[in-house]
Amino acid sequence: MKFFARFGVTALAVSSYLQQCCAQYINEQYTDPVNKITLSTWRPDPGSNSEATTAYAFGLVLPPDALTKDSNEYIGLLRCDIGDAANPGWCGVSHGQSGQMTQALLLMAWASKGQVYTSFRYASGYNVPGLYTGNATLTQISATVNSTQFELVYRCQDCLAWNQGGNRGSVSTSSGLLILGRAAAKGNLQNPTCPDKAVPGFHDNGFGQYGAPLENVPHSSYSAWAALATKTTTADCSGASDPAPTGSEPPAEPTSTAEPVPACTPAPSKTYDYIIVGAGAGGIPVADKLSEAGKSVLLIEKGPPSTGRWQGTLKPEWLEGTNLTRFDVPGLCNQIWVDSAGIACTDTDQMAGCVLGGGTAVNAGLWWKPHPQDWDYNFPEGWKSRDTLLATNRVFARIPGTWHPSQDGKLYRQEGFNVLASGLSKSGWKEVIPNEAYNQKNHTFGHSTFMFAKGERGGPLATYLVSAAGRKQFTLLTNAAVRRAVRNGSRVTGVELECLADGGLSGTINVTPNTGRVIFAAGTFGSAKLLLRSGIGPTDQLEVIKESADGPTFIAKDQWINLPVGYNLLDHLNTDLIVTHPDVVFYDFYEAWNTPNEGDKTAYLRNRSGILAQAAPNIGPLMWDELRGSDGIVRTLQWTARVEGSDQYTTSKNAMTLSQYLGRGVVSRGRMTISTGLDTIVAEHPYLHNDVDKETVIQGIKNLQAALNVIPNISWVLPPPNTTVESFVNNMIVSPSNRRSNHWMGTAKLGKDDGRTGGSAVVDLNTKVYGTDNLFVVDASIFPGMTTGNPSAMIVIASEHAAQRILALRQVPTLPGGKGKGKWRR
Repeated sequence: MKFFARFGVTALAVSSYLQQCCAQYINEQYTDPVNKITLSTWRPDPGSNSEATTAYAFGLVLPPDALTKDSNEYIGLLRCDIGDAANPGWCGVSHGQSGQMTQALLLMAWASKGQVYTSFRYASGYNVPGLYTGNATLTQISATVNSTQFELVYRCQDCLAWNQGGNRGSVSTSSGLLILGRAAAKGNLQNPTCPDKAVPGFHDNGFGQYGAPLENVPHSSYSAWAALATKTTTADCSGASDPAPTGSEPPAEPTSTAEPVPACTPAPSKTYDYIIVGAGAGGIPVADKLSEAGKSVLLIEKGPPSTGRWQGTLKPEWLEGTNLTRFDVPGLCNQIWVDSAGIACTDTDQMAGCVLGGGTAVNAGLWWKPHPQDWDYNFPEGWKSRDTLLATNRVFARIPGTWHPSQDGKLYRQEGFNVLASGLSKSGWKEVIPNEAYNQKNHTFGHSTFMFAKGERGGPLATYLVSAAGRKQFTLLTNAAVRRAVRNGSRVTGVELECLADGGLSGTINVTPNTGRVIFAAGTFGSAKLLLRSGIGPTDQLEVIKESADGPTFIAKDQWINLPVGYNLLDHLNTDLIVTHPDVVFYDFYEAWNTPNEGDKTAYLRNRSGILAQAAPNIGPLMWDELRGSDGIVRTLQWTARVEGSDQYTTSKNAMTLSQYLGRGVVSRGRMTISTGLDTIVAEHPYLHNDVDKETVIQGIKNLQAALNVIPNISWVLPPPNTTVESFVNNMIVSPSNRRSNHWMGTAKLGKDDGRTGGSAVVDLNTKVYGTDNLFVVDASIFPGMTTGNPSAMIVIASEHAAQRILALRQVPTLPGGKGKGKWRR
């Protein structure tokens, strides 16, 4: 499932939500003819998509005092398509603060054999939602089923506040506005008569968010109507198969004996000079460089192998019998958005790859040589472009990238590129080869450049990890989760493993006494979580850990290190525009999963050529702009075009989405926190908290529109015709749900200003965590500011550079007493 995810309701005024809501959803009063209950209802405005009106409608009525006193219950209505009666579809509502799928109470409903069934669900991350185990109760008032639709009127108690194993959330009716999420599927729901074992199919019948203003929703007859809720359904679980674990099950209480104990394997007893946690863009290169220097290195990856080279196994049927997996084939990269089981991390409310390679195994592979200002503006001395030049050269010597990934040298399905390029060129924008003109990011455009090599994914998995694996002093562990660093004061002695499933490793792996080091490279959310669980972070977050399942074995409070872990959260703010043009041709990369075009399949399997050697969903052109704001700061914009639209706005097969990334120079920041269920949460999104950031977004859209409006027959879907850019931006919901780029950074900021004494930095210029002797962080979390474009290459460069700085450190031996007061010096 992919509901839109999470954001803070305070980002926009209520009036903005109302305008945005009314533009896309029809809000009307409806009186249920059976029970005479009057509800406010919302359904998608069909616009150019006539299917949207019938697939989903939601209704709501609240107690009469709900605008002055937060209510925890409501009477609701769901009217949804049945789909195939023998293979029913489903619909659902998210009660979350922003209509997000993750970290929110979800309600699913569907019809089977004349009854309407419901199930409360919860997803901690991007995985199939598991059963909700809290106190929510649904009682039916009435249910009607015909050949095409069902309608359910129900009372939902304890539904506007939830607690799933310590992960708590709620919404406020007294705020006068709810932001709700919807999703629907046409079929493929397994075990339909057994709600607790029902497994939903992907939401292929629409999804999105909408604002629900509550001014007319409370009703004086609420109590009388609620008393009509007396009906329940009878489940039939005979023959129902047990669903696979989803990753959303709540953690067991520390003293509980009811949960089955996994059959675990003891951790290896060998010690290592370096233990690196996380095998992604940061962890793989630093592991290679340290092992190259003769150090014994253990690289630990939480997830499974990915590409075929590393014994990955996940693949569609047409790749059976080959050494390829879904991760190897560029044209299958978008599959993660419809099938992320066993790939996406389940302990964060954002999409992240928990597989060997991390983001570099699952992303679209865009590979940019950084603009020098990305270093010079964002980073302190020691990390300027002149300092990272040698690392940059080494990285691009190993992974040069390509803008013609098909092995026959051709570019496929370039109609979209050609349409936009014609307007850009006519309007004075310059076409460049991006990685040759890496310092030209103002009114320039070019073809996408990818990390791919020989028609396959390539990147760190095919270079740095290969050379590391050839050394006897290098060891790789996959499917091995780390709970925390084992720490005595300032010195780390090893890492504690966390056995999460049968066959997992448990116990402690130690570093070489007195000289060993631990490096966290688990990504922006993963490394921050490891720091917090190791007793390093803001006091309020360490108190949360203390109250979690970690509490009984958590490091003593007098050894906590107070650092601003989780602050400085960054991401490219994404603002999507949509255009249509009759010359644009859509290619269905999702269809290529099960039923690829035979010619395209053959070309790829035989020669690694054709469109499947290009990244889904047919990306390009890439466009760049620079704008100096009223505050004097130059902000960069990268536009990423792709040949696909959005069913929320258009069903045209001639659509292109143009995604604007607000990059270097952005002022807005957010914060990541952790729950007592030990899931990371974007508590404050990092978008548009600064007025000039918003001014830049608006002016950037105007600049691109001016450049493209010279194209004959181009039509704008977003912004809608007759809508000003200001209105479009000001009325758009601001949330990770619909504005994220998944280029998260910054939660363990690098800098000279020690966060223990009021500064903002978590790690020093050698990437060593302040207050520790031998704990380091090397990944996107150390970035102080946002990059111009997709950050994978820059993270690998940072890892190369960090490795050299770490190797150059000279140790002073531990002082007597074992308190780890030794220091590392250059």
